[in-house]
Amino acid sequence: MSDILKSVHRTVQGLEKSGVIDKTTMRKFDALCLTSIHEFNAEQVKNLRLKYNLSQPVFAQFLNVSDKLVKKWEQGESKPKGAALKMLSLAEKKGLEVIA
Repeated sequence: MSDILKSVHRTVQGLEKSGVIDKTTMRKFDALCLTSIHEFNAEQVKNLRLKYNLSQPVFAQFLNVSDKLVKKWEQGESKPKGAALKMLSLAEKKGLEVIA
C-alpha cells in the first residue's frame, strides 16, 4: 500500500471508529485497498522469475507450488490461479521479499 493510501486508510478507520461510516462501508473500503490481481501469461511468469534471477525450483518454493507447475505456466500449458496468482501479483507489484 502506498503512503498516501495508508494515510487515507487510517483516516477512514477513524471515521468508522467515530461512527461516521458503518462497518459495511469499511469492509468495502478495505477490499478496495487490497492488491489487485490479473492473469499472467507464460511470458509474464517467466519474466517475473528472471527479474529475480531465480531458477524454476527456487521460484516455485517462493510461491509454494511445484517446479513442474512453474514449468507448465512458463510453457503455456497451464495458467496460475488461486493463491499462486495472488502471490505472483504481490511479487510483481511489491517485490519478492513480501512473499519470502
